[in-house]
Amino acid sequence: MQRDIDIAIIGGGIAGLTAALSLHAAGFHPMVYESVAVPAPLGVGMNLLPHAVRELAELGLLDELRAIGFEIHDLNYLTAGGELVWHEPRGSKAGYNWPQIAIHRGDLQMFLLAKVRERLGPQSVRLGHELRSLEVDGPRPRAHLHDRESDSDLTITPDLLLGADGIHSQVRRAFYPDEGSPLWNGITLWRSTAPIDAPMGGRAMIWAGTAAQKFVAYPIGPDPVTGAPRLNWICDLKVAEVDSPPPRDWNKLGDRADFLPRFANWRWNGVDVPAIVEAAGPIYEFPMIDRDPLPQWTFGQATLLGDAAHPMYPIGSNGATQSIIDARVLSWHLARASSIPAALAAYESDRREATARIVLMNRQKGPDQVLDLAAERLKAGGALASVLPHAERQEIADLYKKIAGFDPATLNARPSFSVRPD
Repeated sequence: MQRDIDIAIIGGGIAGLTAALSLHAAGFHPMVYESVAVPAPLGVGMNLLPHAVRELAELGLLDELRAIGFEIHDLNYLTAGGELVWHEPRGSKAGYNWPQIAIHRGDLQMFLLAKVRERLGPQSVRLGHELRSLEVDGPRPRAHLHDRESDSDLTITPDLLLGADGIHSQVRRAFYPDEGSPLWNGITLWRSTAPIDAPMGGRAMIWAGTAAQKFVAYPIGPDPVTGAPRLNWICDLKVAEVDSPPPRDWNKLGDRADFLPRFANWRWNGVDVPAIVEAAGPIYEFPMIDRDPLPQWTFGQATLLGDAAHPMYPIGSNGATQSIIDARVLSWHLARASSIPAALAAYESDRREATARIVLMNRQKGPDQVLDLAAERLKAGGALASVLPHAERQEIADLYKKIAGFDPATLNARPSFSVRPD
């Protein structure tokens, strides 16, 4: 395919920026349109699993990524009383050729934005450009945007439009105008970071409790300003029934009084949940939401990727990871196909059903189901080893890796998605 096609990326988040870098590496010259006028390093922590880190490494970003993130070596699942349910090594300690990196979401986004501007040029990202409507019934997509800085409207007609504009995607809404709001499972997440050294070895992810009440923590490296350690943490509580109307405010400041009393006695194995929460800075409250898998991502010469295509529960650390893989697979097919429709068909064939399986498995608690199984079976009495045999726990962990695409042997042997520009 000719590399001089006009590609517009709607959305300057992790998916859109990775797509821009991947397309550029393959010889294309995309333009990113981001609705936010002044980007800021917002959010809290996240994990990049080895199959995502591989893709960023193949873009030449691994050394710098290590410098702004923190390598994770262990995963520990615990009961609400602190008993170890499951342990496994992670990243390079688990035999992968690439590490697992925990990082502040805002730091990653700002890093990717800087790299896009460095490699594609400062004019490759147009900030403050909000998509208002989209038409895909002609030979080319026709997108109507509003430039906030000049308070003016503009229309673009690229050869290819990529919708990477998140869970509230305007591109997805243009494809499915009657879909409605994201779906809430009744669980609320309170999230923040605390200037506390990470417990349980210093490089571990900790998952404790059950789906209805869970504590998650992992280090994301030192604060870039103060140098203090940053322990990313999440407290989950089920506060409503599944299919309840979701909260109107998707990202608001949280109040410790709304959840901390439920975790008052959660202290074990060097983990002191009340102390971690009390030491934190601003706390943010989020509903746990997703959307149903779609029957089709591509309409004309426009398609979806990232959270616009497959928003999923934050279980198994796969949201951003799958967005990065979308970007790389799409770029790989565009570089190899004879036409845009052929590339989009191959991309959707590779990614739509694969990500739908992860969305649906996350609704069934993904690898976290081991916590609920342990809690349920321990109620009847007996030791964990007898009521939840190690082989059953291993099977749950292995199955999720296979479905999500990061079985170590398969990932290490898979051919690269990198392509050389013509």
